[in-house]
Amino acid sequence: MKRSRSSLVHQVTYAIKNPRKILPHLRRLARDTWFRLRTRDHVSYYRAVMRSDTARDPEGAVGSHTHKRWLQLGRLQFDYLVEHGLKPECRMLEIGCGNLRAGHLFIDYLHTGNYYGVDISPDILMAAQDTLVRHGLAEKLPYLTPVRDMRFAFLPDEHFDVVHAHSVFSHSPIEVIEECFAHVGRVMKPGAWFDFTFDRTEGKEHQVLREDFYYRTETLIALAAKHGFRATFMDDWEPLHKQSKIRLVKP
Repeated sequence: MKRSRSSLVHQVTYAIKNPRKILPHLRRLARDTWFRLRTRDHVSYYRAVMRSDTARDPEGAVGSHTHKRWLQLGRLQFDYLVEHGLKPECRMLEIGCGNLRAGHLFIDYLHTGNYYGVDISPDILMAAQDTLVRHGLAEKLPYLTPVRDMRFAFLPDEHFDVVHAHSVFSHSPIEVIEECFAHVGRVMKPGAWFDFTFDRTEGKEHQVLREDFYYRTETLIALAAKHGFRATFMDDWEPLHKQSKIRLVKP
């Protein structure tokens, strides 16, 4: 059972078991408090977090603290989607594409021009350009675009076959997730599917430092249904990764 990381019992127990992490946690707390005081909403706040993290280590900013791990996590996402329906002819929208940890594999696999990556962080998209150069993918003509919200107003109706968001909703309050659900269906073709990961809890929903959010599966499935999606919990993903995955299908 995945319990609340925000509880005092968990925090004290974790600190006792991991004393070396206390000081880094306090530094993160001070930094994040400063960012929250200087930003108007969660997207602006998390954009500041990503700017700070990317300046220190672009691969670490997307949760990979070694290049080997960056490659492994990208391959994991890619292999899973190919095994579950992604085809070269699909048009794909990746929300929170980061520095193309998985995106460089999607771009190489998909037909030219069929990959569209968006992210709230211009800084991580600069790192994504470096990934394109390093992997020789310029001729595949991927689209990389910074966004300020989850409305996708600049994208055409019924354009994408596949939407993907890895480790995005794990950093998003519920109002940001609902904004995505309310608008992403417009840009999806009938029958298109949307895979996203999230941090799952079976207890009380909670957040840690406004960076990490934990949701019950039924909360996200009900929210998706409210906006016209059929949802399936992907049981075979969770043994592969610490996060959980849900697939939404547009009828």
